[in-house]
Amino acid sequence: MRKVMDRLVKDKSVLDTFCTEFCKVVEKHARYIIVSGFLVIASGRSRGTEDIDMIVERMDKARFVKLHEDLVSHGFVCMQSDDQSMIYEDYLTKKTGVRYTFDDKPLPEMEIKFAKDQLDDFQLAHRMKIPLTGLDVWFGSIEMNVAFKEDYLKSEKDIEDAKHLRKMFKVDEHTINEFKKMIRKAR
Repeated sequence: MRKVMDRLVKDKSVLDTFCTEFCKVVEKHARYIIVSGFLVIASGRSRGTEDIDMIVERMDKARFVKLHEDLVSHGFVCMQSDDQSMIYEDYLTKKTGVRYTFDDKPLPEMEIKFAKDQLDDFQLAHRMKIPLTGLDVWFGSIEMNVAFKEDYLKSEKDIEDAKHLRKMFKVDEHTINEFKKMIRKAR
């Protein structure tokens, strides 16, 4: 364990390492954010997951091909296909996620989705690094994650995740309520 901002942060896990290595490649090509369950796990909640959710800014095919080729050169593979055109045209542009793993390991997975609406664009514009996690990656805001989990996703696990985020971070209730309004309007 190590101390960050007067809080203990766990030593890096397989998920932490995978996330960091993957994000280093993506960051060379596009803005991104990590959202949902991994943010909660990275901030200390003990719960299982085998995938990490990433929203990436929309891009044209040529730019995506460069990103994909760079991921492959760093040992990642796309589970849906090796064909960059298929990944781009049949999945990402149709608002469907694709999953990447290390070439030699089926887990963990990074699920990538292109930003699909103004809400995702807003999140990308207001992304943040969260020192408490001990990770040098971009996350969606804490308040937006709480709003999504409480007001959109609503599963028992998501409600518990939101409670954890509220406990770990000083959140602004007014901002959470404004984000809930944005979510209802956009989704």
